[in-house]
Amino acid sequence: IQMYLCNRDHYGYLPIPLKPHQTLQEDIENLIHVQIEAMIDRPPMEPSQFVSVVPKYPDKMGFDEIFMINLKRRKDRRDRMLRTLHEQEIEVKIVEAVDGNYIGRKRMQVKEPEKAVPNVLNLVEADYSYWTLGYVISLEGAQKLVGANPFGKMLPVDEFLPIMYNKHPVAEYKEHYGSRDLKAFSAEPLLIYPTHYTGQPGYLSDTETSTIWDNETVATDWDRTHSWKSRKQGHIHSNAKNTEALPPPTSLDTVPSRDEL
Repeated sequence: IQMYLCNRDHYGYLPIPLKPHQTLQEDIENLIHVQIEAMIDRPPMEPSQFVSVVPKYPDKMGFDEIFMINLKRRKDRRDRMLRTLHEQEIEVKIVEAVDGNYIGRKRMQVKEPEKAVPNVLNLVEADYSYWTLGYVISLEGAQKLVGANPFGKMLPVDEFLPIMYNKHPVAEYKEHYGSRDLKAFSAEPLLIYPTHYTGQPGYLSDTETSTIWDNETVATDWDRTHSWKSRKQGHIHSNAKNTEALPPPTSLDTVPSRDEL
Protein backbone atom coordinates (compact mmCIF):
# COMPACT_ATOMS: atom_id res chain seq x y z
CA ILE A 1 0.00 0.00 0.00
CA GLN A 2 1.50 3.31 -1.06
CA MET A 3 1.66 5.85 1.76
CA TYR A 4 1.20 9.59 1.33
CA LEU A 5 2.31 11.92 4.12
CA CYS A 6 1.60 15.59 4.66
CA ASN A 7 4.12 17.53 6.74
CA ARG A 8 1.98 20.63 7.12
CA ASP A 9 0.10 19.30 10.14
CA HIS A 10 1.11 17.07 13.03
CA TYR A 11 -0.78 13.80 12.88
CA GLY A 12 1.34 11.68 15.17
CA TYR A 13 4.58 9.71 15.14
CA LEU A 14 5.71 6.99 12.77
CA PRO A 15 8.84 4.83 13.24
CA ILE A 16 11.20 4.69 10.29
CA PRO A 17 10.59 1.44 8.36
CA LEU A 18 13.43 -1.04 8.43
CA LYS A 19 15.73 -1.34 5.44
CA PRO A 20 16.52 -4.86 4.14
CA HIS A 21 19.85 -5.10 5.98
CA GLN A 22 18.53 -3.91 9.37
CA THR A 23 17.63 -6.15 12.32
CA LEU A 24 14.64 -6.41 14.63
CA GLN A 25 16.78 -4.98 17.45
CA GLU A 26 17.31 -1.84 15.39
CA ASP A 27 13.54 -1.61 14.94
CA ILE A 28 13.14 -1.74 18.74
CA GLU A 29 15.71 1.04 19.14
CA ASN A 30 13.94 3.14 16.53
CA LEU A 31 10.68 2.74 18.41
CA ILE A 32 12.35 3.90 21.65
CA HIS A 33 13.70 6.97 19.83
CA VAL A 34 10.21 7.78 18.55
CA GLN A 35 8.80 7.52 22.08
CA ILE A 36 11.52 9.82 23.40
CA GLU A 37 11.01 12.36 20.63
CA ALA A 38 7.27 12.42 21.30
CA MET A 39 7.95 13.43 24.92
CA ILE A 40 9.62 16.67 23.86
CA ASP A 41 6.29 18.44 23.40
CA ARG A 42 3.70 15.95 24.65
CA PRO A 43 3.01 13.56 27.54
CA PRO A 44 4.61 10.10 27.31
CA MET A 45 2.95 7.52 25.09
CA GLU A 46 1.64 4.77 27.33
CA PRO A 47 1.34 1.16 26.10
CA SER A 48 -2.07 -0.37 25.56
CA GLN A 49 -3.52 -2.43 28.39
CA PHE A 50 -4.00 -5.26 25.91
CA VAL A 51 -0.29 -5.80 25.16
CA SER A 52 2.47 -7.15 27.36
CA VAL A 53 5.55 -5.00 27.94
CA VAL A 54 9.03 -6.39 28.44
CA PRO A 55 10.37 -5.20 31.82
CA LYS A 56 13.32 -2.80 31.84
CA TYR A 57 16.44 -3.22 33.96
CA PRO A 58 18.28 0.12 34.18
CA ASP A 59 22.03 0.03 34.86
CA LYS A 60 24.98 2.44 34.93
CA MET A 61 26.41 1.35 31.56
CA GLY A 62 29.70 0.38 33.16
CA PHE A 63 30.31 3.77 34.79
CA ASP A 64 30.79 4.28 38.53
CA GLU A 65 27.91 6.77 38.58
CA ILE A 66 25.70 8.67 36.14
CA PHE A 67 24.39 12.03 37.32
CA MET A 68 21.43 13.99 36.01
CA ILE A 69 21.82 17.66 36.92
CA ASN A 70 18.48 19.44 37.12
CA LEU A 71 17.00 22.62 38.58
CA LYS A 72 14.62 21.65 41.39
CA ARG A 73 12.02 24.15 40.20
CA ARG A 74 11.96 22.58 36.72
CA LYS A 75 9.99 19.46 37.64
CA ASP A 76 8.69 19.19 34.08
CA ARG A 77 12.16 18.72 32.68
CA ARG A 78 13.14 16.37 35.49
CA ASP A 79 10.14 14.10 34.95
CA ARG A 80 10.69 14.03 31.19
CA MET A 81 14.40 13.22 31.54
CA LEU A 82 13.78 10.49 34.10
CA ARG A 83 11.24 8.87 31.80
CA THR A 84 13.59 9.24 28.84
CA LEU A 85 16.47 7.63 30.72
CA HIS A 86 14.22 4.83 31.98
CA GLU A 87 13.14 4.02 28.44
CA GLN A 88 16.84 3.62 27.57
CA GLU A 89 17.49 1.58 30.73
CA ILE A 90 19.95 4.09 32.18
CA GLU A 91 20.21 4.39 35.96
CA VAL A 92 21.01 7.89 37.22
CA LYS A 93 21.47 9.84 40.42
CA ILE A 94 19.78 13.25 40.56
CA VAL A 95 21.88 16.27 41.53
CA GLU A 96 20.16 19.62 42.09
CA ALA A 97 21.52 22.35 39.83
CA VAL A 98 21.98 26.01 40.72
CA ASP A 99 20.93 29.02 38.65
CA GLY A 100 23.65 30.71 37.61
CA ASN A 101 34.76 16.50 27.38
CA TYR A 102 31.57 16.53 25.72
CA ILE A 103 29.35 14.01 24.06
CA GLY A 104 26.91 16.84 23.34
CA ARG A 105 28.10 20.42 22.88
CA LYS A 106 27.94 23.63 20.87
CA ARG A 107 31.11 24.02 18.84
CA MET A 108 32.25 27.66 18.93
CA GLN A 109 35.47 27.41 16.90
CA VAL A 110 34.10 26.85 13.41
CA LYS A 111 36.92 28.04 11.13
CA GLU A 112 39.33 25.11 11.43
CA PRO A 113 38.75 21.35 11.85
CA GLU A 114 39.48 19.81 15.23
CA LYS A 115 42.32 17.34 15.62
CA ALA A 116 41.26 13.72 15.24
CA VAL A 117 42.47 11.30 17.92
CA PRO A 118 44.94 8.93 16.18
CA ASN A 119 43.67 5.38 15.58
CA VAL A 120 40.29 6.12 17.22
CA LEU A 121 37.27 6.66 14.99
CA ASN A 122 34.60 9.24 15.83
CA LEU A 123 36.70 11.06 18.44
CA VAL A 124 38.33 14.50 18.26
CA GLU A 125 40.23 16.78 20.62
CA ALA A 126 37.59 19.32 21.64
CA ASP A 127 38.25 22.92 20.70
CA TYR A 128 36.47 25.96 22.18
CA SER A 129 32.92 24.72 22.89
CA TYR A 130 29.77 25.58 24.84
CA TRP A 131 26.94 23.48 26.26
CA THR A 132 27.62 20.67 28.71
CA LEU A 133 24.68 18.65 27.42
CA GLY A 134 26.33 15.45 28.54
CA TYR A 135 29.87 14.47 29.36
CA VAL A 136 31.99 11.68 30.81
CA ILE A 137 34.57 12.67 33.40
CA SER A 138 37.36 10.59 34.91
CA LEU A 139 38.55 10.84 38.52
CA GLU A 140 41.79 12.46 37.36
CA GLY A 141 39.87 15.03 35.35
CA ALA A 142 37.54 15.79 38.26
CA GLN A 143 40.53 16.32 40.54
CA LYS A 144 42.00 18.85 38.08
CA LEU A 145 38.74 20.80 37.97
CA VAL A 146 38.36 20.86 41.76
CA GLY A 147 42.04 21.73 42.17
CA ALA A 148 41.54 24.88 40.10
CA ASN A 149 39.37 26.31 42.94
CA PRO A 150 36.46 27.24 40.66
CA PHE A 151 34.27 28.59 43.48
CA GLY A 152 36.93 31.15 44.33
CA LYS A 153 36.91 32.46 40.73
CA MET A 154 33.28 32.22 39.67
CA LEU A 155 32.83 31.67 35.97
CA PRO A 156 30.12 29.98 33.87
CA VAL A 157 30.90 26.32 33.33
CA ASP A 158 30.79 26.88 29.55
CA GLU A 159 33.79 29.18 29.94
CA PHE A 160 35.51 27.26 32.75
CA LEU A 161 35.91 23.97 30.91
CA PRO A 162 37.54 25.41 27.73
CA ILE A 163 39.92 27.35 29.97
CA MET A 164 40.91 24.18 31.79
CA TYR A 165 41.78 22.38 28.54
CA ASN A 166 43.49 25.58 27.30
CA LYS A 167 41.24 26.30 24.32
CA HIS A 168 39.56 29.51 25.47
CA PRO A 169 40.19 32.48 23.15
CA VAL A 170 40.22 35.13 25.92
CA ALA A 171 43.69 35.31 27.46
CA GLU A 172 42.46 37.45 30.37
CA TYR A 173 40.25 34.61 31.59
CA LYS A 174 43.05 32.06 31.37
CA GLU A 175 45.42 34.17 33.47
CA HIS A 176 43.43 33.27 36.62
CA TYR A 177 44.05 29.54 36.16
CA GLY A 178 47.67 28.43 36.28
CA SER A 179 47.32 24.74 35.40
CA ARG A 180 45.29 24.22 32.22
CA ASP A 181 46.16 20.65 31.24
CA LEU A 182 42.73 19.02 31.27
CA LYS A 183 42.29 16.60 28.35
CA ALA A 184 38.97 17.07 26.56
CA PHE A 185 37.58 15.00 23.72
CA SER A 186 34.33 15.02 21.79
CA ALA A 187 32.37 12.40 19.92
CA GLU A 188 32.13 13.08 16.18
CA PRO A 189 29.33 13.13 15.23
CA LEU A 190 27.71 14.12 18.52
CA LEU A 191 25.75 11.59 20.57
CA ILE A 192 23.46 14.12 22.28
CA TYR A 193 21.64 17.13 20.82
CA PRO A 194 19.32 19.78 22.30
CA THR A 195 15.58 19.28 21.82
CA HIS A 196 15.29 22.93 20.68
CA TYR A 197 17.72 25.46 19.28
CA THR A 198 17.76 29.23 19.75
CA GLY A 199 14.82 30.90 18.05
CA GLN A 200 12.80 27.75 17.49
CA PRO A 201 9.24 27.50 18.84
CA GLY A 202 9.34 26.01 22.32
CA TYR A 203 12.95 27.08 23.00
CA LEU A 204 13.49 27.88 26.67
CA SER A 205 16.66 28.66 28.58
CA ASP A 206 16.98 28.95 32.34
CA THR A 207 20.22 30.94 32.05
CA GLU A 208 20.60 32.65 28.67
CA THR A 209 18.03 35.39 29.21
CA SER A 210 20.12 38.54 29.57
CA THR A 211 23.38 40.26 28.74
CA ILE A 212 25.72 41.79 31.33
CA TRP A 213 23.78 44.21 33.48
CA ASP A 214 25.73 46.49 35.79
CA ASN A 215 23.60 49.64 35.82
CA GLU A 216 20.60 49.60 38.13
CA THR A 217 19.17 52.73 36.52
CA VAL A 218 18.83 51.10 33.11
CA ALA A 219 16.31 48.36 32.39
CA THR A 220 17.52 45.25 30.58
CA ASP A 221 16.59 44.88 26.93
CA TRP A 222 18.13 41.56 26.03
CA ASP A 223 18.04 40.78 22.33
CA ARG A 224 19.29 37.47 20.93
CA THR A 225 20.35 39.14 17.66
CA HIS A 226 22.85 41.33 19.53
CA SER A 227 24.23 38.54 21.70
CA TRP A 228 28.01 38.12 21.52
CA LYS A 229 27.64 34.36 21.62
CA SER A 230 25.24 34.41 18.69
CA ARG A 231 27.64 36.49 16.64
CA LYS A 232 30.53 34.21 17.58
CA GLN A 233 28.75 31.01 16.62
CA GLY A 234 28.12 30.55 12.92
CA HIS A 235 27.65 27.68 10.56
CA ILE A 236 30.61 25.31 10.57
CA HIS A 237 32.59 26.04 7.41
CA SER A 238 32.89 23.18 4.96
CA ASN A 239 36.67 22.96 5.39
CA ALA A 240 36.30 22.97 9.19
CA LYS A 241 34.30 19.74 9.40
CA ASN A 242 35.96 16.94 11.40
CA THR A 243 36.11 14.51 8.49
CA GLU A 244 39.37 12.87 9.61
CA ALA A 245 37.61 11.37 12.64
CA LEU A 246 34.87 9.74 10.58
CA PRO A 247 35.10 6.19 9.21
CA PRO A 248 35.21 5.72 5.43
CA PRO A 249 31.76 5.34 3.83
CA THR A 250 30.51 1.79 3.42
CA SER A 251 28.72 0.37 0.43
CA LEU A 252 25.44 0.82 2.31
CA ASP A 253 26.19 4.52 2.69
CA THR A 254 27.12 5.09 -0.93
CA VAL A 255 24.35 3.13 -2.63
CA PRO A 256 21.14 5.17 -2.74
CA SER A 257 18.39 3.30 -0.93
CA ARG A 258 14.77 3.16 -1.99
CA ASP A 259 12.43 5.53 -0.23
CA GLU A 260 10.53 3.21 2.11
CA LEU A 261 7.57 5.58 2.27
